[in-house]
Amino acid sequence: MSETTGGDEETVISMEDVEVHFDSSASFLDGIFGEPDKVKAVDGVSLEITENEVVALVGESGCGKTTLGKTAIAAQRPTGGSVKFRGQDVWDAKDGKGDVQIPHEEIRKSLQIIHQDPGSSLNPNRKVVKILEAPLKRHNKDLNIQDRRARIHGMLETVGMTPPEDYSHRYPHQLSGGEKQRVALIRALLMNPDLILADEAISALDVSLRIEMMDLFLELQDMFDTSFVFISHDLSNAWYLTEKADGLIGIMYLGKLVEIGPAREILENPQHPYTKALMWATPDLAMTADDDEMPLRSIDVPDPVDPPTGCRFHTRCPEAREACKTEMPPLDAVEADASGRHNAACYRIYDDHEYWDSEPLPLEEEEDEEAGDAAGDDGAAAFGSGD
Repeated sequence: MSETTGGDEETVISMEDVEVHFDSSASFLDGIFGEPDKVKAVDGVSLEITENEVVALVGESGCGKTTLGKTAIAAQRPTGGSVKFRGQDVWDAKDGKGDVQIPHEEIRKSLQIIHQDPGSSLNPNRKVVKILEAPLKRHNKDLNIQDRRARIHGMLETVGMTPPEDYSHRYPHQLSGGEKQRVALIRALLMNPDLILADEAISALDVSLRIEMMDLFLELQDMFDTSFVFISHDLSNAWYLTEKADGLIGIMYLGKLVEIGPAREILENPQHPYTKALMWATPDLAMTADDDEMPLRSIDVPDPVDPPTGCRFHTRCPEAREACKTEMPPLDAVEADASGRHNAACYRIYDDHEYWDSEPLPLEEEEDEEAGDAAGDDGAAAFGSGD
């Protein structure tokens, strides 16, 4: 597979052929009489995240983006492949295997997370100052109480929570959703992390606050030289973040990374039909979609326990041909991209692939007119939901 990042910056996280397979929620009898089916949440993904980089992972519900993000910050153990932090295998460090150069405790400190619902991760019985003091006491034991309070007040002021002395003595229930998210962000940054996973971190906020919060993320990311992985089902939010940060948008589908590249390149030169479908379903990006018709055969997502053979998107892809049914296309470089950072997993990026000589897949029988209209109306809604 081609490199998915560019530049000379040092790699923070390197994931190679990562797999995360879960047992499906089988019935009691299934557990007795046979092996439970496996959900392939992430299935053979390779990705590098460099210093001070922003990567946004986008896709429908169940595509594996959150699982991949948690694997990147060592919150989820992969069932296959490897995850390395600055060259150190994360799980070898955890298990004490081999010559461990970076202790697991240091790795976990360097990899932080901000959840979609910050209220659930903030102790409701503790004031903000106590919540934020906890990581400083644990990892900066040389600081006295005055130094800790000064740092906390400084961070509160930096994120716009003024006067900081007032906010520091509030409980979480006395904060708005945006203020809770700011506290969660401060807590992560107090660890001086190398990478922060923001898991749908703005989706619960009012639309009017999302731009403000994204600008704050980017300002602090630059200030602290921290890399970010943003998880989002909203392609327009991903575009805003990565365009301003010169970052990457990664498109995931059924456990696979099917396209990744710079924001402008993805939006102006999408190579994978699934990326085009996501664009079509994003009202803010409607000007990039030329076709009024839903660019899908079906809005139904296949069962992740038994994904389609070959390209997993071929059952929904309007461009699918017989060649797409046999083998999953590799995530390969898009030759027309001068940056060298745009990769796609689609046979259509090759001018001389056998795809072009194979037969187009026949369309399924047309539904009656009423059902067809309903599918078109529901298509955008289906793409706009999920975690």
